Amino acid sequence: MIQIQNVTKSFGVQVLLDGASLLVGDHERVGLVGRNGCGKSTLFKMILGQECLDGGSIDIPKKYTLGYLQQHINFTHATVHEEACSVLKPNEDGWLEEHKVKAILFGLGFDEESMHKSPMLLSGGFQIRLNLAKVLASEPDMLLLDEPTNYLDIVSMRWLSRFLRNWKGEVLLITHDHHFMDEVCTHTAGIHRHKIRKVKGTVEKLRETIAEEEEVAQRTQENEAKKKEQLEKVIERFRYKAAKAAMVQSKIKAAAKLATGERLTHERNLDFSFTEAPFPGKRMLQIKGLSFAYDGGPELITDLTMDVFKGDRIAVIGPNGRGKTTLLNLIAKELQPTAGEISHNPNLQINYFGQTNINRLNLDNTVEEEIATAIEEVSQKSRARGLAGLMMFSGDAALKKVKVLSGGERSRVLLGKILASACNMLLLDEPTNHLDMESIESLIDALEDYEGTALVVTHDEELLHAFATRLVVFDGGKCRIFEGSYADFLEKVGWASEKKPGGTESANIKVSNIDVKTDDGNNAGAAGNTAPRAKEDRKARADYIAERSKVIKPLEKKLAKIEEDIAKAEALGGELESKLVAASESGDGNAITAIAKDMDDNKKVVDSLYEDWEKTSAELESAKDKYPI
Repeated sequence: MIQIQNVTKSFGVQVLLDGASLLVGDHERVGLVGRNGCGKSTLFKMILGQECLDGGSIDIPKKYTLGYLQQHINFTHATVHEEACSVLKPNEDGWLEEHKVKAILFGLGFDEESMHKSPMLLSGGFQIRLNLAKVLASEPDMLLLDEPTNYLDIVSMRWLSRFLRNWKGEVLLITHDHHFMDEVCTHTAGIHRHKIRKVKGTVEKLRETIAEEEEVAQRTQENEAKKKEQLEKVIERFRYKAAKAAMVQSKIKAAAKLATGERLTHERNLDFSFTEAPFPGKRMLQIKGLSFAYDGGPELITDLTMDVFKGDRIAVIGPNGRGKTTLLNLIAKELQPTAGEISHNPNLQINYFGQTNINRLNLDNTVEEEIATAIEEVSQKSRARGLAGLMMFSGDAALKKVKVLSGGERSRVLLGKILASACNMLLLDEPTNHLDMESIESLIDALEDYEGTALVVTHDEELLHAFATRLVVFDGGKCRIFEGSYADFLEKVGWASEKKPGGTESANIKVSNIDVKTDDGNNAGAAGNTAPRAKEDRKARADYIAERSKVIKPLEKKLAKIEEDIAKAEALGGELESKLVAASESGDGNAITAIAKDMDDNKKVVDSLYEDWEKTSAELESAKDKYPI
């Protein structure tokens, strides 16, 4: 358990935290959200003692251990497996502990071959994954995870989500992935107006709470401003009358305690839309028998055939290093196929957002100048300043050099360049990397409104669920087309590694799930009389499904009922708040008292329901782990 009390932190004139407090209780998994640059990572560094506090305190119990994902590399062992096992504590059952480590490595995307590699031969992304594996295997009391999904592919992210939901200690998590955070966390905390606000529940629950509090604060401020104006009129009227001197002094003191009347400032959100170029016809491009391999490397794409039509929403998904970005580069004609062809319609106009494009930004240009390079007509160059403003580079920020910008800011510059020219096909390679949650939601909104065609490479499951109607799937060593949504894919096909024994789904760290059998003829795959065994297997499967249903169905029904009750109670809370506002405006003191009591009672009901929801959700999750499909 960690207690942060009245912490203050500034860098020069930039205030990050001002009297901020946060308690992370036993077994809580807390997601920390806020705009880029608001102080989330700085808070982590202060907890770890890597950054000093300007004021306040952070209380950590004695012998309470913290696990933090390091970005720097410091490997001292010969192989990946030995490096990961180096964090294990002395234990009588060392063999079992090493198998837990292996399960974690498999879950994070390592294979048997990579177990014996030198850590220094891994790619940068897999070196970070190895650091993450070491943190998880060390089993600290609290995990401090700052953007742990940045170097993971979609399959590893799904495994990590399951792992963290089963974590017995505490978790403090920073991630731009709304979907991942809601899956993992029991609570959400937000840095807002230099304070920290924490609620039980999801990111959306926090936003609703903050929005309600902002509305009440704004209404209170406006009411106090009106009262102050009235008091000032009385003061001015009787200021010079000796008989009213005491009353005037009383009114002056009362006015001094009231609001200034200045409105609360609102944080800006990215707000933009893509410009569509006209496209007569239906088919935009045709891919026939496409194959590709880099010199001396394995074939990434084999005999791929597909048509892309106007209005398609295509997500390109799969583990890292399998060819997703390569496919976009082939479509953009930045690479040539090894075999087959890609035929573009003559009216096709492509805008490509990708890592290579970000790297091609002119570092010596200002933001405004770099966006202007994408505007062909000289007479339209003045639009660049407005587009910079849309990308949250308003005023002097548009005059910053690209070379001083962060990764997220450079991503926004590239988005600004894409907005500068119309297109009828968007190629977006990991567009959510480096963007905060609010900016990602703006991107999703812009994609929903865009009437052209979009192909998006992403590991962000929130974007996948919101966006995709067709999929190009790289999985199991193959590249194939799936006609349907991401939810359809998970239901009907699923990821190969989550289905086969020994893959990431079975590589759960629970001891009961570790298969310690040897190939001695007693395994399911041993030779024998297969026909009777198949019949026995079907009966065993049917019995298992029936037993699972007896446990799972009542919990699902109970959870649905609790969610229905929560919705009713929260709706009642909204009605009571409206009644309280009306009673306040009419000055009905008795009604205010009665409604306030009803609101307090209703809040207790809501809190109790959320506790029931959390408990039942945990029971359901545990039951599903016990009875996997």
